[in-house]
Amino acid sequence: MSIVKKELLRYFVEIAYNGKHYFGWQRQPNQMSVQQVVEEALSLILRSEIKVVAAGRTDTGVHAMQLFAHFDCEEIEVNERLIFRINSFLPQDISIKNILRVTDDAHARFDAVQREYEYRISLGKNPFNFDLTYQLYNKPNIEAMNQAAKLLLVHTDFQCFSRSKTDVKTYICKIVKAQWEERDDILVFTVIADRFLRNMVRAIVGTLLDIGFGKTTLSEFQEILNSQDRSEAGASAPAHGLYLRRVVYPESLFL
Repeated sequence: MSIVKKELLRYFVEIAYNGKHYFGWQRQPNQMSVQQVVEEALSLILRSEIKVVAAGRTDTGVHAMQLFAHFDCEEIEVNERLIFRINSFLPQDISIKNILRVTDDAHARFDAVQREYEYRISLGKNPFNFDLTYQLYNKPNIEAMNQAAKLLLVHTDFQCFSRSKTDVKTYICKIVKAQWEERDDILVFTVIADRFLRNMVRAIVGTLLDIGFGKTTLSEFQEILNSQDRSEAGASAPAHGLYLRRVVYPESLFL
């Protein structure tokens, strides 16, 4: 008697997480990752070995308000109960927000057309978000940092902000928004691009803060951009202030 295998369908899972207790998104030997926890919960509830491919890899300590990953499995009925059951097996700092049926060739990483990051800085000591923002006790010059941020919009090669010894094939990124704004006692940097390099946002933030504190001039910032040398840029801002806020896909992917 032959066993008929059921067709595998592709789904996107929408995930949010606090990255404080994880060694980044990607699975690593002997370290706890968000990917491992999500795969184990999905596999348990869907009763099948589930492997997910994410839109990107957040580093140790970085958070995500919205990250998509795709996986293949037999047809499932997506409803509130299913989402609730999966979340009940996840720790409090990881949440499944939705599961969406997509085309069979949809790819969470390669089909993303835009990604948005947010970096949050507390201006002063705040006991309620000390581990979710980078705390500064002196206010940087926001106008100067925004002047420098405008240069990012007309630049395309960001090797100077890329982690060294990386295996990327190109350092070209198209940034469409880079702006600082003050929200009460929180300073927020929003940056949107088609793609980002490893450590890129934190390196940008650290370098812009050097401008905000008068350590680097606008002309020196332009020289850093042109240098293609990570050692010319500033130190990376701490991971716990960084959030992947949004990932955008073509509507045609969703069924």
